[in-house]
Amino acid sequence: MAARLHERYLNEIAPALMKDFSLANRMAVPRLHKVVVNMGVGEATQNAKLMETAVAELGAICGQKPVVTKAKKSIAAFKLRENMPIGVCVTLRGERMYEFVDRLLNVVLPRVRDFRGVSPKSFDGRGNYTLGLRDQIIFPEIDYAKVDKTMGMNVTLVTTAANDEQARALLQHLGMPFRAA
Repeated sequence: MAARLHERYLNEIAPALMKDFSLANRMAVPRLHKVVVNMGVGEATQNAKLMETAVAELGAICGQKPVVTKAKKSIAAFKLRENMPIGVCVTLRGERMYEFVDRLLNVVLPRVRDFRGVSPKSFDGRGNYTLGLRDQIIFPEIDYAKVDKTMGMNVTLVTTAANDEQARALLQHLGMPFRAA
């Protein structure tokens, strides 16, 4: 069974983008390539239990087991040694990616307190968009009573768009609620 957002992309969004940018080839239409979700757990240097909860929570949110990221070099001021676990990361592709983006746009973002839209300036110049979330409790998969510490995360939507203008159009068609500039 294909994801709801993926079917909508194939049937409605891709033809609309072809028409908007006057593209002759269907393969030139910008599309989502992957979604990368990062959660930095800097306090894990003092408390190793935080890393286990971060892995469990990010796994529940994404539906895929996260990879533990390690420090590349030692920094004495932060009491950090090389190869210490300092974060978790998940890369989503295919149907899982479309299901995650669908849940993000239709369930999670409306649950953010005082939400007025996401920043239209978070593009990197190559057609990728990064969104910062302050806490993990806005996801319905997380049980609010079991959360010890709120941890933020970055969600990067990697697209095949040639520039930010095409990526912005793609995300607007997908339903990304951009704030009025």
